[in-house]
Amino acid sequence: MQLEASCHCGKVHFQALSHTPYPFMHCYCSICRKTAGGGGFGINIMAEADSLKVRGEAHIEIYQAELPLSEQPEQTAPSEARRHFCRHCGSPLWIADPRWAEWVYPFASAIDTPLPLPPERHHALLENKAPWVEVPVGPREFHFSGYPDDSLLSWHQRLGLYQA
Repeated sequence: MQLEASCHCGKVHFQALSHTPYPFMHCYCSICRKTAGGGGFGINIMAEADSLKVRGEAHIEIYQAELPLSEQPEQTAPSEARRHFCRHCGSPLWIADPRWAEWVYPFASAIDTPLPLPPERHHALLENKAPWVEVPVGPREFHFSGYPDDSLLSWHQRLGLYQA
């Protein structure tokens, strides 16, 4: 599926090809909460990095969150993930990570193309959820204190939703 996307002020537009376009995993980590929405809910979709075309690249900034070191939690180091956002309106656009250089992860909130509704939703990193956030409950709402076992790719494949 070809994804067309933009920031709120319209200075940045991008497109990318995705075989995994269902926005199924809602993230509640402190990074997503504070950079992409008050309650969290940063939702990423996976797209092919070599298909990414950007108009307005001069208006993009990159943020790398500081993460605690596992062996010394009082110290931090920059995350490998690079969060691209519009420097004018602050809209989160996509994440790129050199560990998975073949992919980019557009934020569903930036995508202008109508996305398919997921048949189920995963709510991830609930151990970091803000206390005032109510997480939807129901037969197709799955809760995870950390990351779920399914990746974006394996979730789409398991449910027969991968778009070749």
